[in-house]
Amino acid sequence: MAAKADVSLHLVQHYFETKEQLMLFALTHLAERMRTRVEERLAVLGADPRPREVIEAVLTQALPTDEESRVFHLVYTSYAMLAVTDAALRRQPFLAAPDAMERFVADQVRLARQSGDMSDGADPRLEAAALLAMSAGLGTGVLLGQRSLAEALTVIRHSLDRLTKP
Repeated sequence: MAAKADVSLHLVQHYFETKEQLMLFALTHLAERMRTRVEERLAVLGADPRPREVIEAVLTQALPTDEESRVFHLVYTSYAMLAVTDAALRRQPFLAAPDAMERFVADQVRLARQSGDMSDGADPRLEAAALLAMSAGLGTGVLLGQRSLAEALTVIRHSLDRLTKP
């Protein structure tokens, strides 16, 4: 992998003593890029977007729509699968970014409830977890060719339509 990046293995080992450190750095970098991409997408929505628009932007940004988001999805999924079987990887704080995203979406659900755009019965934490899990699963489905990007977007919008009031 170092050769493919045109970097010597010695240089990689100088900065990363373990594969866990290297993987965590890569994942942290990708999470930062994802945060930036979400912020850019939210900026397009204007100064005061409705919570549903914000949630939809977050969920759709997580889909593999281009090469960068495709790589993000593949690396994150690969890291998660490795962490299932590798205790050293599992101890790394790789869930910090997904946890922060879940809190952000839960805050948007709270705002939607407060504004009357969503039912008072909606539990922000549960809705955020369900929506993000759905988006991640849809992303995997798109990568595998199970469904098209357009179909995944339709599923996201359908789910949000069921949660929000017209």
